[in-house]
Amino acid sequence: MDEFRHDDEEIRKTASLGDGSDLVRTSRLAVAACILAVISLLLLPGLIPMFMTAHGRAPHLVHRLYYYVTFLASIAAILLGLVSLAVIAPSGGRLVGRGFAWAGVTAPVCQGLLFFLLIVPAGPRCRAFRMTCGTNLSGIGKAMLIYANDYEDEFPRAGGPGTQWTGRTPDWTALDRRNAFGLAADGTGGKASISASLYLLVKYSEVTPERFVCSGTSRKTWEEGIRPFRLGMYRVPDKDAELIDFWDFGPDPTRHVSYAYQMVYGPDKLTTSGEPGMGIAADRNPWMDTPSAKAKDFFRFKPDIAPFNGTAEQAKHGNGIPHQNDGQNVLFLDSHVEFAKRAYCGVDDDNIYTISSSESGAGDPLGTPPILGSQPANRRDSLLVNDPVVMPATSREKR
Repeated sequence: MDEFRHDDEEIRKTASLGDGSDLVRTSRLAVAACILAVISLLLLPGLIPMFMTAHGRAPHLVHRLYYYVTFLASIAAILLGLVSLAVIAPSGGRLVGRGFAWAGVTAPVCQGLLFFLLIVPAGPRCRAFRMTCGTNLSGIGKAMLIYANDYEDEFPRAGGPGTQWTGRTPDWTALDRRNAFGLAADGTGGKASISASLYLLVKYSEVTPERFVCSGTSRKTWEEGIRPFRLGMYRVPDKDAELIDFWDFGPDPTRHVSYAYQMVYGPDKLTTSGEPGMGIAADRNPWMDTPSAKAKDFFRFKPDIAPFNGTAEQAKHGNGIPHQNDGQNVLFLDSHVEFAKRAYCGVDDDNIYTISSSESGAGDPLGTPPILGSQPANRRDSLLVNDPVVMPATSREKR
Protein backbone atom coordinates (compact mmCIF):
# COMPACT_ATOMS: atom_id res chain seq x y z
CA MET A 1 0.00 0.00 0.00
CA ASP A 2 2.83 2.39 0.81
CA GLU A 3 4.28 1.82 -2.64
CA PHE A 4 0.92 2.65 -4.29
CA ARG A 5 0.53 5.82 -2.23
CA HIS A 6 4.07 6.87 -3.18
CA ASP A 7 3.39 6.26 -6.88
CA ASP A 8 0.08 8.09 -6.66
CA GLU A 9 1.82 11.12 -5.13
CA GLU A 10 4.41 11.16 -7.90
CA ILE A 11 1.61 10.94 -10.52
CA ARG A 12 -0.17 13.91 -8.95
CA LYS A 13 3.05 15.94 -9.01
CA THR A 14 3.72 15.27 -12.68
CA ALA A 15 0.24 14.90 -14.17
CA SER A 16 -0.37 18.51 -15.13
CA LEU A 17 2.37 19.55 -17.53
CA GLY A 18 0.28 21.35 -20.11
CA ASP A 19 1.61 24.86 -19.75
CA GLY A 20 4.33 24.02 -17.21
CA SER A 21 2.56 25.98 -14.46
CA ASP A 22 2.19 22.90 -12.22
CA LEU A 23 5.67 21.52 -12.81
CA VAL A 24 7.22 20.42 -9.50
CA ARG A 25 10.73 21.80 -9.05
CA THR A 26 13.37 21.60 -6.32
CA SER A 27 14.27 24.99 -4.90
CA ARG A 28 17.66 26.06 -6.12
CA LEU A 29 18.04 28.29 -3.07
CA ALA A 30 17.50 25.27 -0.82
CA VAL A 31 20.12 23.26 -2.71
CA ALA A 32 22.57 26.13 -2.53
CA ALA A 33 21.96 26.45 1.22
CA CYS A 34 22.65 22.75 1.70
CA ILE A 35 25.86 22.92 -0.35
CA LEU A 36 27.12 25.90 1.64
CA ALA A 37 26.29 24.12 4.89
CA VAL A 38 28.32 21.09 3.76
CA ILE A 39 31.24 23.35 2.85
CA SER A 40 31.18 25.03 6.27
CA LEU A 41 31.10 21.64 7.99
CA LEU A 42 34.06 20.41 5.94
CA LEU A 43 36.02 23.53 6.93
CA LEU A 44 35.29 23.13 10.66
CA PRO A 45 38.02 20.52 11.45
CA GLY A 46 40.68 22.91 10.18
CA LEU A 47 39.26 25.86 12.11
CA ILE A 48 39.35 24.28 15.58
CA PRO A 49 43.13 23.63 15.84
CA MET A 50 43.84 27.18 14.63
CA PHE A 51 42.00 28.59 17.65
CA MET A 52 43.36 25.99 20.06
CA THR A 53 47.02 26.59 19.15
CA ALA A 54 47.04 30.32 18.38
CA HIS A 55 48.62 31.35 21.77
CA GLY A 56 48.08 34.96 20.98
CA ARG A 57 49.90 35.06 17.69
CA ALA A 58 48.43 37.25 14.99
CA PRO A 59 46.82 34.94 12.40
CA HIS A 60 48.54 34.64 9.07
CA LEU A 61 46.78 35.90 5.94
CA VAL A 62 45.85 32.34 4.99
CA HIS A 63 44.37 31.75 8.45
CA ARG A 64 42.30 34.94 8.30
CA LEU A 65 41.03 33.96 4.85
CA TYR A 66 40.12 30.52 6.22
CA TYR A 67 38.15 32.13 9.07
CA TYR A 68 36.31 34.46 6.69
CA VAL A 69 35.39 31.72 4.19
CA THR A 70 34.05 29.44 6.95
CA PHE A 71 32.05 32.24 8.56
CA LEU A 72 30.59 33.54 5.30
CA ALA A 73 29.67 30.01 4.14
CA SER A 74 27.78 29.40 7.40
CA ILE A 75 25.92 32.72 7.34
CA ALA A 76 25.04 32.37 3.65
CA ALA A 77 23.73 28.83 4.25
CA ILE A 78 21.43 30.02 7.04
CA LEU A 79 20.12 33.00 5.08
CA LEU A 80 19.51 31.02 1.90
CA GLY A 81 17.87 28.24 3.92
CA LEU A 82 15.45 30.65 5.58
CA VAL A 83 14.64 32.39 2.29
CA SER A 84 14.01 29.08 0.52
CA LEU A 85 11.69 27.94 3.33
CA ALA A 86 9.75 31.17 2.98
CA VAL A 87 9.45 30.64 -0.78
CA ILE A 88 8.56 26.93 -0.61
CA ALA A 89 5.74 27.36 1.94
CA PRO A 90 3.28 29.31 -0.32
CA SER A 91 4.17 27.43 -3.51
CA GLY A 92 1.37 24.93 -3.10
CA GLY A 93 3.67 21.99 -3.70
CA ARG A 94 5.18 23.33 -6.92
CA LEU A 95 8.46 23.90 -5.06
CA VAL A 96 10.09 21.19 -2.97
CA GLY A 97 13.36 20.96 -1.08
CA ARG A 98 12.46 21.63 2.54
CA GLY A 99 15.03 19.01 3.60
CA PHE A 100 17.79 20.86 1.79
CA ALA A 101 16.60 24.15 3.28
CA TRP A 102 16.49 22.84 6.84
CA ALA A 103 19.94 21.30 6.38
CA GLY A 104 21.22 24.71 5.32
CA VAL A 105 19.77 26.29 8.46
CA THR A 106 20.44 23.69 11.13
CA ALA A 107 23.88 22.42 10.08
CA PRO A 108 25.69 25.77 10.61
CA VAL A 109 23.81 26.32 13.87
CA CYS A 110 24.91 22.91 15.16
CA GLN A 111 28.40 23.66 13.88
CA GLY A 112 28.45 26.91 15.89
CA LEU A 113 27.31 25.11 19.04
CA LEU A 114 29.97 22.43 18.58
CA PHE A 115 32.64 25.04 18.01
CA PHE A 116 31.49 26.94 21.11
CA LEU A 117 31.64 23.79 23.27
CA LEU A 118 35.14 23.00 22.05
CA ILE A 119 36.62 26.49 22.26
CA VAL A 120 35.04 27.93 25.42
CA PRO A 121 36.71 25.34 27.71
CA ALA A 122 40.04 26.62 26.34
CA GLY A 123 39.55 29.73 28.50
CA PRO A 124 40.05 27.87 31.81
CA ARG A 125 42.91 25.92 30.22
CA CYS A 126 44.58 29.18 29.22
CA ARG A 127 44.18 30.50 32.74
CA ALA A 128 45.64 27.30 34.18
CA PHE A 129 48.51 27.55 31.70
CA ARG A 130 49.01 31.16 32.79
CA MET A 131 49.04 30.16 36.46
CA THR A 132 51.60 27.40 35.86
CA CYS A 133 53.81 29.87 34.05
CA GLY A 134 53.46 32.34 36.92
CA THR A 135 54.34 29.61 39.42
CA ASN A 136 57.51 28.89 37.46
CA LEU A 137 58.56 32.54 37.58
CA SER A 138 57.73 32.75 41.27
CA GLY A 139 60.02 29.80 41.97
CA ILE A 140 62.74 31.38 39.85
CA GLY A 141 62.34 34.65 41.77
CA LYS A 142 62.75 32.93 45.15
CA ALA A 143 65.85 31.13 43.88
CA MET A 144 67.26 34.46 42.67
CA LEU A 145 66.90 35.96 46.14
CA ILE A 146 68.71 33.00 47.67
CA TYR A 147 71.42 33.35 45.04
CA ALA A 148 71.71 37.09 45.69
CA ASN A 149 72.03 36.49 49.42
CA ASP A 150 75.10 34.34 48.72
CA TYR A 151 76.64 36.69 46.14
CA GLU A 152 76.64 40.16 47.73
CA ASP A 153 73.04 41.00 46.74
CA GLU A 154 73.76 40.53 43.03
CA PHE A 155 71.33 38.62 40.83
CA PRO A 156 72.65 35.86 38.53
CA ARG A 157 75.13 37.12 35.97
CA ALA A 158 77.33 34.70 34.03
CA GLY A 159 80.85 35.46 32.87
CA GLY A 160 82.81 38.32 34.41
CA PRO A 161 83.33 42.09 34.16
CA GLY A 162 83.01 43.20 30.56
CA THR A 163 81.31 40.01 29.34
CA GLN A 164 79.23 40.62 26.20
CA TRP A 165 75.83 39.22 25.32
CA THR A 166 76.36 37.17 22.16
CA GLY A 167 73.43 34.77 22.38
CA ARG A 168 75.65 31.71 22.89
CA THR A 169 78.12 30.52 25.52
CA PRO A 170 81.45 29.60 23.86
CA ASP A 171 81.73 26.21 25.64
CA TRP A 172 78.77 25.19 27.78
CA THR A 173 80.47 21.88 28.67
CA ALA A 174 83.81 23.43 29.77
CA LEU A 175 85.53 22.26 32.94
CA ASP A 176 85.88 25.76 34.38
CA ARG A 177 84.29 29.19 34.17
CA ARG A 178 87.16 30.82 32.34
CA ASN A 179 87.04 28.40 29.41
CA ALA A 180 83.25 28.30 29.40
CA PHE A 181 82.96 32.02 28.67
CA GLY A 182 86.32 32.70 27.06
CA LEU A 183 87.46 35.01 29.87
CA ALA A 184 90.82 36.71 29.93
CA ALA A 185 93.45 35.70 32.49
CA ASP A 186 92.16 38.34 34.91
CA GLY A 187 88.58 37.05 34.61
CA THR A 188 87.27 39.88 32.42
CA GLY A 189 85.74 39.97 28.96
CA GLY A 190 84.31 36.91 27.32
CA LYS A 191 80.95 36.09 25.79
CA ALA A 192 77.73 34.63 27.18
CA SER A 193 74.07 34.02 26.54
CA ILE A 194 71.24 35.42 28.63
CA SER A 195 70.27 31.86 29.51
CA ALA A 196 73.76 31.23 30.94
CA SER A 197 72.93 33.66 33.73
CA LEU A 198 69.69 31.78 34.42
CA TYR A 199 71.55 28.48 34.34
CA LEU A 200 73.49 29.61 37.42
CA LEU A 201 70.28 28.88 39.33
CA VAL A 202 70.44 25.28 38.10
CA LYS A 203 74.13 25.07 38.92
CA TYR A 204 74.13 26.71 42.35
CA SER A 205 70.52 26.99 43.60
CA GLU A 206 69.11 23.55 42.73
CA VAL A 207 66.43 24.84 40.35
CA THR A 208 65.36 22.15 37.89
CA PRO A 209 65.51 22.84 34.12
CA GLU A 210 61.78 22.11 33.88
CA ARG A 211 61.17 25.31 35.83
CA PHE A 212 62.43 27.35 32.85
CA VAL A 213 59.97 25.89 30.35
CA CYS A 214 56.55 27.52 30.35
CA SER A 215 54.11 24.85 31.58
CA GLY A 216 56.89 22.32 31.08
CA THR A 217 55.32 19.70 33.32
CA SER A 218 53.50 18.08 30.41
CA ARG A 219 54.69 17.31 26.91
CA LYS A 220 51.24 18.28 25.63
CA THR A 221 51.62 21.83 26.91
CA TRP A 222 55.16 22.55 25.71
CA GLU A 223 55.54 25.19 23.08
CA GLU A 224 56.48 24.11 19.58
CA GLY A 225 60.26 23.64 19.48
CA ILE A 226 60.60 23.96 23.28
CA ARG A 227 61.37 21.24 25.79
CA PRO A 228 63.21 21.02 29.12
CA PHE A 229 66.98 20.60 29.07
CA ARG A 230 68.01 17.13 30.29
CA LEU A 231 71.07 14.97 30.73
CA GLY A 232 71.77 12.85 27.66
CA MET A 233 70.03 15.23 25.31
CA TYR A 234 73.33 16.28 23.67
CA ARG A 235 76.69 14.65 23.21
CA VAL A 236 79.17 15.85 25.84
CA PRO A 237 82.87 14.99 26.40
CA ASP A 238 82.23 13.67 29.91
CA LYS A 239 79.52 11.02 29.85
CA ASP A 240 79.33 11.09 33.66
CA ALA A 241 78.71 14.84 33.82
CA GLU A 242 75.76 16.11 35.85
CA LEU A 243 73.61 19.20 35.39
CA ILE A 244 75.74 21.17 37.85
CA ASP A 245 78.81 20.56 35.67
CA PHE A 246 77.46 22.57 32.71
CA TRP A 247 77.36 26.33 32.13
CA ASP A 248 74.27 26.71 29.93
CA PHE A 249 71.13 24.98 28.63
CA GLY A 250 72.94 23.20 25.79
CA PRO A 251 74.24 24.49 22.44
CA ASP A 252 70.95 26.20 21.52
CA PRO A 253 69.61 27.39 24.90
CA THR A 254 66.63 29.33 23.57
CA ARG A 255 64.98 25.96 22.90
CA HIS A 256 65.10 25.14 26.59
CA VAL A 257 64.19 28.49 28.18
CA SER A 258 60.75 30.09 27.85
CA TYR A 259 61.54 33.32 29.67
CA ALA A 260 63.23 36.63 29.07
CA TYR A 261 65.68 38.01 31.65
CA GLN A 262 67.02 41.45 32.35
CA MET A 263 69.99 42.27 30.08
CA VAL A 264 72.65 42.02 32.80
CA TYR A 265 75.76 42.31 30.61
CA GLY A 266 76.51 45.99 30.97
CA PRO A 267 77.93 48.62 33.29
CA ASP A 268 74.99 48.49 35.73
CA LYS A 269 74.76 45.47 38.01
CA LEU A 270 71.36 44.07 38.88
CA THR A 271 71.13 43.98 42.67
CA THR A 272 68.43 43.66 45.31
CA SER A 273 68.79 47.36 46.14
CA GLY A 274 67.23 48.48 42.86
CA GLU A 275 63.71 49.73 42.24
CA PRO A 276 61.21 47.14 43.64
CA GLY A 277 58.87 47.71 40.68
CA MET A 278 61.50 46.93 38.07
CA GLY A 279 60.70 43.88 35.94
CA ILE A 280 63.57 41.37 35.86
CA ALA A 281 62.03 38.33 34.15
CA ALA A 282 58.91 37.58 32.13
CA ASP A 283 57.53 35.65 29.18
CA ARG A 284 59.80 35.92 26.14
CA ASN A 285 60.27 39.21 24.35
CA PRO A 286 57.67 39.57 21.52
CA TRP A 287 60.13 41.57 19.37
CA MET A 288 62.57 38.66 19.12
CA ASP A 289 62.22 35.39 17.19
CA THR A 290 61.46 32.27 19.21
CA PRO A 291 61.38 28.58 18.20
CA SER A 292 57.57 28.75 18.14
CA ALA A 293 56.89 32.14 16.55
CA LYS A 294 58.40 34.96 14.53
CA ALA A 295 58.95 38.35 16.13
CA LYS A 296 55.96 40.69 16.00
CA ASP A 297 55.81 43.80 13.85
CA PHE A 298 56.80 46.64 16.19
CA PHE A 299 55.09 49.27 14.04
CA ARG A 300 51.70 47.79 14.90
CA PHE A 301 52.26 48.54 18.59
CA LYS A 302 51.01 51.75 20.22
CA PRO A 303 50.38 52.19 23.97
CA ASP A 304 46.79 53.06 24.86
CA ILE A 305 47.82 55.84 27.23
CA ALA A 306 48.66 59.51 26.63
CA PRO A 307 50.40 60.82 24.63
CA PHE A 308 50.28 57.77 22.33
CA ASN A 309 46.52 57.17 22.58
CA GLY A 310 46.51 53.85 20.78
CA THR A 311 43.60 51.41 20.73
CA ALA A 312 43.34 48.44 23.06
CA GLU A 313 44.32 46.10 20.22
CA GLN A 314 47.35 48.21 19.35
CA ALA A 315 48.41 48.16 23.00
CA LYS A 316 47.93 44.41 23.32
CA HIS A 317 50.15 43.91 20.29
CA GLY A 318 53.07 44.78 22.57
CA ASN A 319 52.34 41.85 24.90
CA GLY A 320 54.23 38.58 25.00
CA ILE A 321 53.20 35.81 22.63
CA PRO A 322 52.42 32.78 24.87
CA HIS A 323 49.19 33.97 26.51
CA GLN A 324 47.02 34.90 23.52
CA ASN A 325 48.05 38.58 23.61
CA ASP A 326 46.19 39.04 26.92
CA GLY A 327 49.37 39.93 28.82
CA GLN A 328 52.48 38.42 30.35
CA ASN A 329 53.61 36.99 33.65
CA VAL A 330 56.26 39.33 35.06
CA LEU A 331 58.71 38.75 37.90
CA PHE A 332 59.56 42.03 39.61
CA LEU A 333 62.70 42.85 41.54
CA ASP A 334 60.89 42.59 44.87
CA SER A 335 60.23 38.91 43.89
CA HIS A 336 56.45 39.18 43.40
CA VAL A 337 54.92 37.85 40.16
CA GLU A 338 52.03 39.57 38.41
CA PHE A 339 50.10 38.93 35.23
CA ALA A 340 50.45 42.35 33.60
CA LYS A 341 47.91 43.19 30.89
CA ARG A 342 50.30 45.68 29.29
CA ALA A 343 54.02 45.46 28.60
CA TYR A 344 54.60 48.94 30.04
CA CYS A 345 54.36 47.72 33.63
CA GLY A 346 57.83 48.68 34.87
CA VAL A 347 58.93 51.73 36.83
CA ASP A 348 56.96 54.81 35.71
CA ASP A 349 55.16 52.79 32.99
CA ASP A 350 58.45 51.63 31.52
CA ASN A 351 58.12 49.01 28.78
CA ILE A 352 59.83 45.83 29.98
CA TYR A 353 60.52 44.62 26.42
CA THR A 354 62.05 47.75 24.88
CA ILE A 355 65.00 50.10 25.38
CA SER A 356 63.92 53.33 27.02
CA SER A 357 64.54 56.54 25.08
CA SER A 358 65.03 58.41 28.37
CA GLU A 359 68.52 58.83 29.73
CA SER A 360 67.21 60.43 32.93
CA GLY A 361 65.59 57.23 34.17
CA ALA A 362 61.98 58.16 33.39
CA GLY A 363 59.82 55.31 32.14
CA ASP A 364 59.13 54.90 28.44
CA PRO A 365 55.93 52.98 27.49
CA LEU A 366 57.05 52.72 23.84
CA GLY A 367 60.84 52.54 23.60
CA THR A 368 62.87 50.76 20.93
CA PRO A 369 62.90 47.00 20.29
CA PRO A 370 66.19 45.33 21.25
CA ILE A 371 68.68 43.47 19.08
CA LEU A 372 71.52 41.16 20.03
CA GLY A 373 73.91 43.17 22.19
CA SER A 374 71.45 45.89 23.24
CA GLN A 375 71.78 47.34 26.74
CA PRO A 376 69.38 49.15 29.09
CA ALA A 377 69.35 52.94 28.76
CA ASN A 378 69.67 53.49 32.51
CA ARG A 379 69.54 51.72 35.88
CA ARG A 380 65.73 51.89 35.99
CA ASP A 381 65.20 50.58 32.47
CA SER A 382 63.73 47.07 32.42
CA LEU A 383 65.04 45.40 29.28
CA LEU A 384 63.98 41.76 29.29
CA VAL A 385 65.54 39.80 26.45
CA ASN A 386 66.02 36.21 25.38
CA ASP A 387 68.65 34.60 23.22
CA PRO A 388 67.96 34.48 19.48
CA VAL A 389 67.19 31.31 17.56
CA VAL A 390 70.19 30.33 15.43
CA MET A 391 69.82 26.74 14.29
CA PRO A 392 67.57 23.70 14.82
CA ALA A 393 68.66 21.96 17.97
CA THR A 394 67.75 18.57 16.52
CA SER A 395 70.74 18.69 14.18
CA ARG A 396 73.04 18.64 17.18
CA GLU A 397 71.11 16.45 19.56
CA LYS A 398 72.26 13.01 20.53
CA ARG A 399 70.73 10.41 18.26
